[in-house]
Amino acid sequence: MIWLTWRQLRGSAAMMAAVLVIFAVALALTGPDLASGYSAGITACAQDDTCGRFYDRFFGAYEMPFMAVSLVVLLLPALVGLFWGAPLISRELEAGTHLLVWNQSITRGRWLAVKLGLTGLTAMAAACLCGLMVTWWSAPLDNSAPGNLALMAPLVFGARGIAPMGYAAFAFVLGVTVGMLVRRTLPAMALTLTVFAAIQLAMPLLVRPHLMPSITAPFELGRANVDSINIPRDGGRYPTITLNSAVPGHAGAWVLTNNLLDPSGRAIAGGDGGAPIRISTTSGPCAPSGSAAGQDGCLAEINRLGYRQQATYQPLERFWPLQWIETGIYAVLTLALTWLSFRWIRRRLP
Repeated sequence: MIWLTWRQLRGSAAMMAAVLVIFAVALALTGPDLASGYSAGITACAQDDTCGRFYDRFFGAYEMPFMAVSLVVLLLPALVGLFWGAPLISRELEAGTHLLVWNQSITRGRWLAVKLGLTGLTAMAAACLCGLMVTWWSAPLDNSAPGNLALMAPLVFGARGIAPMGYAAFAFVLGVTVGMLVRRTLPAMALTLTVFAAIQLAMPLLVRPHLMPSITAPFELGRANVDSINIPRDGGRYPTITLNSAVPGHAGAWVLTNNLLDPSGRAIAGGDGGAPIRISTTSGPCAPSGSAAGQDGCLAEINRLGYRQQATYQPLERFWPLQWIETGIYAVLTLALTWLSFRWIRRRLP
């Protein structure tokens, strides 16, 4: 039974292995130069306090490769469920070849166990290897990425660490289960992709923010959390500031909510969307100016008046705990679908 399953899998497994080898070689050849360039840049910018500009230049130079390798890891579990999981049983049910195996002293449970075990472990190993390789390669870029593409950001988080292994295991068993229920390959593939995509969207939006208690705290306004400050000219009365999704002193944090509080502690409308926010002051430093010193002075005056950023966030230090928790959730879902598959094949299939 193992030999037969391997013969059915070996073509797609060989293709997967070839792609991973090419991918690994590309990462191994470019990774050391990427790391050395980052280290040299950090050493240079630390001497004249220009690391902010260095981060922007460095990440901008590698943004396309960064997005490409992240996309590869994000798509791999979906492809596993689509092309390995969904057809695995539905193709046999459509062709009737499962009856030939079952009539040769191979039990239904053993038949399914071998198929799930051999193919599923191969898929998990490929996804885990791919995720860890990209995590190693992209470390310098993760350290310099803007807030919406930082390591804890929803899209990037799912393409790093061990989470892709959990996604691949779940997508594969989901495809197998759907194929067993639908019994038609193409509908099973379409339904698998739809369900998996919905769950992948729901996880970062509805579940991941609550896996560990988030932190809510006020912060003074400064270069770390203010994108820009616009001092009025040409008849304008009030300065405006634009917050970014960063938390002072917590680089790389995943900001869940981001508000500007007025001196009385109330959230100012529009402060949670990156839109310019009007500040009710026209005192000395915030008078029409336009110089860099005037902007810094105005920001200091805004802080003196009591305006603050209030952020709810998950700090970067929780990356690996969240990775393990989320992978565990997908493992539980995978085991539940596996149990359903065995129950269905023993009691429901003719």
